Amino acid sequence: MEQKAPPEKRFRFWQQWLFYSSLLFALFGLVLALYGNNPLFAPYHRMLARIFFDEETFPIPAHELYTFIMGPMGATITGFYLLLAYIARYPFKRKERWARSAIIVAFGTWFILDAIVSVYYGVLFQALGLHLLVSVPQKALPLVFTWRDFDR
Repeated sequence: MEQKAPPEKRFRFWQQWLFYSSLLFALFGLVLALYGNNPLFAPYHRMLARIFFDEETFPIPAHELYTFIMGPMGATITGFYLLLAYIARYPFKRKERWARSAIIVAFGTWFILDAIVSVYYGVLFQALGLHLLVSVPQKALPLVFTWRDFDR
């Protein structure tokens, strides 16, 4: 019969998951801010060009604006995830309830607003793919699996 991990070991796993995955997303934001127009993001750029311009690439003026927007967006992502990493590393690790609540409020607000805007503009990959593949495993799972640890 398989044994369950002790509660403290399980909590530590999810706390570390939240911390290190946040650092990884902060690094992603840094790359986006400094080099958002790179080949790695080309499929996403093509998808947006098709949705908004019915073309394979952005028209030149739109491309320049989009490249600029990658800077502030990447900087925001970097700052947001560094803050989450700090919360995961210290108050979340100490099981301070406000840390869990802050993560829920901040990312819940982002999740809802981003999904509404994405669906409104028909960018369904953003609404479904990114949220389900990124948000759920990165933020929701640690909160779900550590929920009861904050009651102790």
